[in-house]
Amino acid sequence: MFAILRGHPLTRSPVMAKVALTVQRRNMYCKPPKDRIGAGQTVFTMLVFAFTLLFPAGWIMHHIPYYRSRPPAQP
Repeated sequence: MFAILRGHPLTRSPVMAKVALTVQRRNMYCKPPKDRIGAGQTVFTMLVFAFTLLFPAGWIMHHIPYYRSRPPAQP
């Protein structure tokens, strides 16, 4: 999909191709991290991430019987 949006490689100028390569390489990072992340921080982060994704879905699933028992909204 994104290749179609970028255009055909033969129709682009060499300058644009070089700019695209430069932009892609700019985000590379090769050094090790300054601070090591421990197991506790990793577990805490994963729990918070899972909670923020699953809590709203759980709330909706828990309240489905209530949503079904309500009368439909009047226009």
